[in-house]
Order: sequence, then C-alpha cells, then structure tokens
Amino acid sequence: MNTLDLLLHPVRLRIVNAMSGGRTRTTTELCARLPDIPKTTVYRHVGLLAESGVLEVAGEQRVRGAVERHYRLRLDRTRIDAGMAATMTADDHRRGFAASMAALLAEFNAYLDRDDADPAADLVGYRQAVLWLDEKEAAEMVEELTAVLAARFASRPGPGRHPRLMSLIMFPAEEE
Repeated sequence: MNTLDLLLHPVRLRIVNAMSGGRTRTTTELCARLPDIPKTTVYRHVGLLAESGVLEVAGEQRVRGAVERHYRLRLDRTRIDAGMAATMTADDHRRGFAASMAALLAEFNAYLDRDDADPAADLVGYRQAVLWLDEKEAAEMVEELTAVLAARFASRPGPGRHPRLMSLIMFPAEEE
C-alpha cells in the first residue's frame, strides 16, 4: 500500500494522532482511546500501519499467554511532503480532505462526549476567515505559521501538558 493510500484514511489518521508525542501504546490501549471504532477495525488498521513501517514495535511482553506489542510512531513515515503532494490528483486531494475532516469530526465528538469537556476553558476554536493575499503573501504566511508551530512540535507529554489537535486548512476561495 502506498503512503497516500495508507495515510489518507480517517481511522488510520486517528491512530496516528493517538500515537503522537512519542507515546508508546498497545492495540488494547488504542481501542480504549478510540472507543467509537470497533476493536477488530483498530486491530486491522494497526496491523496495516505496522506492516508499512508507520508504527514500529517498541517492546513486547507476555500477557495471559499472548504477546502484547507496544507500538511507537515513526514520524518520518507520516509525512506527505511537498514532492508527494505535487503528485496527488484532484481525487487524491478530495479523498485526503474528506479523511481529514472525518477524523477531525470524530475527534471533536469524542472530546465533547467526555465528562470534563469545557470548550471555553479549553480554548476550543473553529473559525473561518477569508484572507486576501497574493502568492508571495500566502507563501510568507505559511512560512511564519510553520515557524511558530515548529517550535511546539518538539513538545512531549509531561506534567500539565495535554494533547491539542490543531488543523490548518487553506485553499483559494471562489474568485468574484
């Protein structure tokens, strides 16, 4: 399975998100983290991600006679770089966008279903704005945002830190 087919799937995107931050998790832990997805589906997609090298085995232990694997995410295998993106067809982009939106909606619903969900206190935001930019300004903005976010990508789980899912979407709007 090629990288695009592998990563442009809502369940696999959610597994990749759940494994972020340098975490190691078992498939059982992933099933608990993604209770809205049938266990057999989680196991199948973890198997595909492991087989393709997106997940690697960080350790194994025997639990009640079975071998339980602890997986870790290989970040170098989760990127769709500019070269790969340039080869994507319009249908690939449609499929990728739909998978991203489906994963985002599922994660947002899972957040809202938590007993401790507090959108105001948690700084939840979902805003849209039209920005009037020429190509140079758009490229500069992407560079600036990349620099701001790059400073945070190295953050790891720790006391007081909680994972926050952020999605940036930008595309040309309809011309008048």
